[in-house]
Amino acid sequence: MRQLALPFAEPHRFSPEDFCPAPSNAGARAWLAAPERWSNGRLILHGEAGVGKTHLLHIWAGQVRAQIIEGAALRGLPQIAGPLAIDDADAIPEPTALLHLLNAAREFGFAVLLASRLAPHRMGYKLADLTSRLRASSEVEIRPPEDELLEMLLLRLAAERQLNLSIPVRNLLMLHLPRSGFYYREAIARLDRLALDRSARITRGLATDIVTEMLSET
Repeated sequence: MRQLALPFAEPHRFSPEDFCPAPSNAGARAWLAAPERWSNGRLILHGEAGVGKTHLLHIWAGQVRAQIIEGAALRGLPQIAGPLAIDDADAIPEPTALLHLLNAAREFGFAVLLASRLAPHRMGYKLADLTSRLRASSEVEIRPPEDELLEMLLLRLAAERQLNLSIPVRNLLMLHLPRSGFYYREAIARLDRLALDRSARITRGLATDIVTEMLSET
């Protein structure tokens, strides 16, 4: 499924208070709480889009004052001065840059947290040394969210925008949207914008329009 563009959604807050704990992310939370267990000082969080990888990465980075690096921007030989949090670790344009960082972090004893949609053995990097480092890291999958977690997320996102979602509207969104926080966040942003544009309350019909629009873009 192609990920749709984000014309409306605002930058997400990655505070600990905004994270929704659930059984699907319990394993990841347990690993993050025990860095002494990380193999070679590294942990890889992996799972599909919207399951909370980036949120947990930002929470950990804030706790340990780690430098946050976006995978798409990782090039050259960046300097390292402390713990590292590398997002989208499976989409790095210059794999040698990631190998350099992992080697430097190991040499200086700095912890590294990586977030990726793919498990280490599926990342597909051609550098044998990099593949070896990744596979020698601890890893934990964040599983797809449960219904309870999705509903909690939906209500929280709506509350942030002071929106009132009726049970029929919530049921429609949960039934038809992809089971991902990414899509839930975008749906709420679009509902908010459309309700303002039409000076209308959020009804099942309005939600249907949004779902239809979003699904046509995937």
